[in-house]
Order: sequence, then C-alpha cells, then structure tokens
Amino acid sequence: MGVTYVEGEVKGPGGKKAAVRFLVDSGASYSLLAEEDWQAIGLERKRSARFTLADGTQVERAISECHITLPQGDAHTPVVLGEQDDEPLLGVVTLEILGLVLNPFNRTLQPMRMLLA
Repeated sequence: MGVTYVEGEVKGPGGKKAAVRFLVDSGASYSLLAEEDWQAIGLERKRSARFTLADGTQVERAISECHITLPQGDAHTPVVLGEQDDEPLLGVVTLEILGLVLNPFNRTLQPMRMLLA
C-alpha cells in the first residue's frame, strides 16, 4: 500500500490561511487539521463526534468547518480539530465534496464519476 500526500490551503471564518500537507486517507470519513493549523486560522468547535481508529480505539474529537483549496479545486468542508500529535488527513467526505477519488493504482487524486441516481 502506498502513501499519498497533497499540498493544500485552509482558510478560517476570519480569512486567516494556513498551508497544509495532507495525507490522503481513503479510510477516514472526515478530514483532520493539526492543532497548530486549526488554531492558526481561528476555528472553533461546532460539535463533537466519536471516531474509531484503525486499531479499534475510540476517541472523541471536536468538529468545525473551513474552506479548503487543493490543486484540484476548492470547497467548504467539515474538519476534525486535531489534538497534540495528530497529523493532517484528507478524508472521504472532503474528497467527495470536491468531486475527487483516490486512484489506488497510481495513488493520485482524480475526478470521480458523478451520478444523479
């Protein structure tokens, strides 16, 4: 299994921006911002949710929203507010909002086939 990163920019409600290097994680539902990044752009907790990690551990994390820009496009997306030592992740919800899918063969982001069914 390969690892794919993508460079992006996130913007908070006050217009503050931060450059972020995301690990593309097709197994993660939501994207996650590192603590220093979401604090730098002024995000605040809107709600929280319980998540199950790959090892089965359950954690509760705060969720907010931000504007994200990737080379393939930009959109408004929910994000998990990471805690100490959490790394930025680009999850499936953000990918779908942007109309993107991870190609597992060449580990690139590509436009998804959109359906209206």
